[in-house]
Amino acid sequence: MDKTIRSLSDAVAKIGDGARIMIGGFGGSGAPIELIHALIDKGPRNLTVINNNAGNGHVGLAAMIEQGMIAKIICSFPRSANPEVFTELYLAGKIELELVPQGTLAERIRAGGAGIPAFYTPTSYGTALAEGKPVAEFEGRQYVQERWLKADFALIKAELGDPMGNLTYRMAARNFTPLMAMAAEHTIVQVSRVVPVGGIDPEQVVTPGIFVNCVVEAPDPKQEENLNREGAIYP
Repeated sequence: MDKTIRSLSDAVAKIGDGARIMIGGFGGSGAPIELIHALIDKGPRNLTVINNNAGNGHVGLAAMIEQGMIAKIICSFPRSANPEVFTELYLAGKIELELVPQGTLAERIRAGGAGIPAFYTPTSYGTALAEGKPVAEFEGRQYVQERWLKADFALIKAELGDPMGNLTYRMAARNFTPLMAMAAEHTIVQVSRVVPVGGIDPEQVVTPGIFVNCVVEAPDPKQEENLNREGAIYP
């Protein structure tokens, strides 16, 4: 099955109002800027977004927030290098935040992909983040129950992909993306280069194609930090 898609706009065409979307990236590392901007052009509203942070500057995820597309964000690090867009809307009560410790965020996403509805972790016990959550004692220590995270769509970035959807990543750009690919109903991937089937050594495949629904080539992808240094604003 050939999963390649002709254009970025075609790749995000199925994403509508109210969707729950995971977006890969650790700050700008691995952020699928081209897919995010294509989604901004489409303009769905009332989205719930799961990401490690809450965007920087006026591009990528921050641009989605600035356009009023996101009703709720689930993340671990809402205040990064230049979070003015998120901060302004949050303080104005125009966007909801669910704060999740970073390791817990990754494990909740992994649990969603593995079909594990809940797990226990000592992280956040005794803090405001644990309020209202079940607590249990294991071997003399208190643990907080956390629920899986799943999504309707995942937008992720990879280095190489083949028509079957097998993927490799570039160094730290790997971050949350393999977990998100497993936890979404529909995984959309932008790759720097599409190679023929067999063009990726099977032992180098990080995300198997079974977790990928479509692949779109985006050569020379933009880097969030570079765009911000240039003062870029999208759209």
